[in-house]
Amino acid sequence: MKGSLRASLWMLTASLLFAAMGASIKFGSNSFGAIEFVFWRNLVSALAIGTYAAAIGERVTTPLWRIHLTRSLSGFIAQVLYFFAIVSLPIATAFTLNYTSPLWLAVLVALVTRERFRPGIWGALALGMIGVALLLKPSLAHAPWVGALYGLAGAAISALAYLNVRRLGEAHEPEWRTVFWFSVVCTVGSAPFALMGAHHPFSWSGRELAIMLGVSVFGISAQLAMTRAYCYGKTLLSAALSYSTVVFATLIGVFAFDDSLDPLSLAGIAVVIASGILAGHLSRRPAR
Repeated sequence: MKGSLRASLWMLTASLLFAAMGASIKFGSNSFGAIEFVFWRNLVSALAIGTYAAAIGERVTTPLWRIHLTRSLSGFIAQVLYFFAIVSLPIATAFTLNYTSPLWLAVLVALVTRERFRPGIWGALALGMIGVALLLKPSLAHAPWVGALYGLAGAAISALAYLNVRRLGEAHEPEWRTVFWFSVVCTVGSAPFALMGAHHPFSWSGRELAIMLGVSVFGISAQLAMTRAYCYGKTLLSAALSYSTVVFATLIGVFAFDDSLDPLSLAGIAVVIASGILAGHLSRRPAR
């Protein structure tokens, strides 16, 4: 029980930090593209964690490189789509779509463990899609469907990353190494696209530098907290608690960006959260 409580607190902390990172991205969306955020956020992360490992005499090499590669590649694609969604959509909408990942995770766990799909899982998925429809309907005029597809696709792919984070935790892989290799893969993958532009650090204003530092610091801290939550807690419980990011992002959107949420939008957010919690609950129940 203590372990579950500790993991839950780590996930809530990660959720708040992820919301702060998203707010930083939104603040800087007029100056930077999504792929630039991915590159600089992960470059800083890789350098910081690599320096930490060298300082404490730890090696970054690992025999679990196949799991790391699967986790990192899926996480990279998911993060790119996630950042595109944040740039393209109101922050509450982007986070809600991205945090449909527990629904996809429930399906993925069932496939990996080769269990039969319970009827309730399909019901949770249907409920989640209804919530997405409720959320997007009132914002069609200013929330492009392309951005919505970014959010949903990123959520589906991130489920694979979360599952492999759990596998690394079960193998007693330290969370800093998991985040390090994820950051390296993201940095290498985004470098060709981010560095082709003319907007280099030497031309950044003080505001732009602060925004990018906020994205990096909040992102590193959130990644470490999230990784620890998945390593030491139950996968689906942690995934369900990750919905608290939606709450934090909604509050930030209202107070920092003057986002307006009508009752239908709020109902959509509530339905999506309920569907994710339901999917997690059904997936944790033993099969008959």
